[in-house]
Amino acid sequence: MTTAAAGGADEALPADRQRSGGTSVPAPRKAGPAGNGPSGAPGRTGRSVTGTRRLIAALFLLPALVLLGALVVYPIVYSVYRSFFDQAGTGFAGIDNYRTLFSDDTIRTAVKNNAIWVVFAPTVATALGLIFAVLTERVRWGTAFKLIVFMPMAISMLAAGIIFRLVYDQAPERGVANAVWVGVHDTFAESSGFPKAHPLPVHPLKAAGGGAFVTKTVVHAGQPVQLPLVGVLPAKMPGDAKPAKAPAAGTDGAVTGTAWLDFTKGGGGKPNVIDAKELGLKGLKVEAVKDGAVVATAKAAADGTFTLPAAADGAELRLPASNFKEPYNGVDWLGPTLVTPGIIGSYVWMWAGFAMVLIAAGLAGLPRELLEAARVDGANEWQVFRRITVPMLAPVLAVVLVTLMINVLKVFDLVFIIAPGSSQDDANVLALQLYRSSFGTDADLGVGSAIAVLLLLLVIPVMLFNIRRIRKEGRR
Repeated sequence: MTTAAAGGADEALPADRQRSGGTSVPAPRKAGPAGNGPSGAPGRTGRSVTGTRRLIAALFLLPALVLLGALVVYPIVYSVYRSFFDQAGTGFAGIDNYRTLFSDDTIRTAVKNNAIWVVFAPTVATALGLIFAVLTERVRWGTAFKLIVFMPMAISMLAAGIIFRLVYDQAPERGVANAVWVGVHDTFAESSGFPKAHPLPVHPLKAAGGGAFVTKTVVHAGQPVQLPLVGVLPAKMPGDAKPAKAPAAGTDGAVTGTAWLDFTKGGGGKPNVIDAKELGLKGLKVEAVKDGAVVATAKAAADGTFTLPAAADGAELRLPASNFKEPYNGVDWLGPTLVTPGIIGSYVWMWAGFAMVLIAAGLAGLPRELLEAARVDGANEWQVFRRITVPMLAPVLAVVLVTLMINVLKVFDLVFIIAPGSSQDDANVLALQLYRSSFGTDADLGVGSAIAVLLLLLVIPVMLFNIRRIRKEGRR
């Protein structure tokens, strides 16, 4: 009984205090893995290995941290500090520089234009990218189309700015945009044939007001009328104009005449006389006017001859102002009104390809069975696109939209290069104003630093939204 009780007591004791021959003897400790303490507890050697690894990681990160501090953290801190000082940097200005941001008309225009950029440029570029990505999935040459649309991304902002400065040139012979616009306009509206043409004082024409010219005397049947003009460059003459010739005598009381360019290339010739090298003014409109009313009209042929009916007998001949008005010269793309939309158009041209490539990658990962199931259930293509494709692409669209929003907040190159000096204030943005305020003969680094801080504050909410979205996607 006693022995059994003793055995039970031994079993109740910890292993290291069990009795041996009636005496409590500590049990031998088990050695842990090499370098560790008892039972595998970390020892000094384990702690030294962990510290060494951390030190090596810190050494590898040190160059990047130094560069990050020198190129990012220090400029931000110094810009905030400098924004509270005056132009010279010696006097404390408080928040005066920040007041200037909202009181100076030029800077307020830059803030307004930045708001326009942030709203429209990313939205239009993303929408076009989505349309291109969806449509190119359904055509055989979709890959080639994607390559063409993405190619502008390989061009620098500087090169793109130079290209679009030429595209938006006011002269139709140089600017592609105005060449197309003028071509469409002239297709539906009659254009002037002879701008700046006019008679000389010795010619049988006189000014009638409003840019028109009339004959100095009335005309009669059987007396050919001469309508000589000057002031038309030979290069501006119609390509199918023929040498002018005297008209034949009219029949049935008709009035005939000739309208020609009274100028001989190379010199020579006599005024009011049709010379052999002088060309007819093809298409020139002639009106017969009696008592202020037009009774007959005619247009000159390739050789300048024209014929008016008998109703023109005893009337004055008038060359209406429509013959001489300045030709339609297109749209002033780089004027104060359209300069910002024009520059946004060049930005979209560059970045729509970027949006298209990212959206196409997301589109390739969509489960096709869902799309096919919707079509089987009777949904048309627009409903599939609006209710399935777009909602499932929402994360990708958010990435593209946020990336472009951050990008347009710092747009500088395109505005600086495309906008001419006369309208640069109208196209001004914060990044350009930062440059103008910080450099030059009248630089104010206090205001420039305040603009830099404002740009930072505008970017931070977008960045926080992006970080929050990335973390949310990571938890899925």
